[in-house]
Amino acid sequence: MLKTIKNEIRILAFDDGPFESKSKGKTVLIGVVFRGGSFMDGLLKSEIEIDGEDAEDTIVKITNKTKHKDQLRVIMLDGITFGGFNTVNIKTIHEKTELPVIVYLRKSPDMQLFLGAIEKLPKAEEKFRAVADAGSVYDTSIKGKKVYYQCSGISKETAAEIIKKSSTRSMVPEPLRIAHLIATGITFGESVGRA
Repeated sequence: MLKTIKNEIRILAFDDGPFESKSKGKTVLIGVVFRGGSFMDGLLKSEIEIDGEDAEDTIVKITNKTKHKDQLRVIMLDGITFGGFNTVNIKTIHEKTELPVIVYLRKSPDMQLFLGAIEKLPKAEEKFRAVADAGSVYDTSIKGKKVYYQCSGISKETAAEIIKKSSTRSMVPEPLRIAHLIATGITFGESVGRA
């Protein structure tokens, strides 16, 4: 359990690369090891299936394998879906890595719309469980604007504090912002989009 949150808490943040809508194949998954919202210590790269079922296992595997593992204090994710509807269960990730997990959401999710899309997919039951296990959606304020998050293995108060401490340059925590820039840069040859 995290008792005090240092400014340079080691965060491992994950984001996926962009891909064409309705395309098949793989997309890149980037993990960055960050000291709070200050600077990057490491980079992890893998691939996941678009609309597949391997994102959760991939995150667990590369987290547990990295040389940075002993220094890590929390995993941060940009949502619970990667590569389309490649859904992850944050409770399982927490259990298998022994690290708390924070899911950052730019806006409050439309759960009805999301659940409606999931029910048409293969292994819908597992995806529904992942949504349920992600728990309540909380909100906090960064630079006077509301952002949203979910968490596992950590209190909502501590998760909010980590989000705030790591959001040094924008409303997006810096580890996620950099993971996004790297993922799009690898995919397109140049970073694009709003991080």
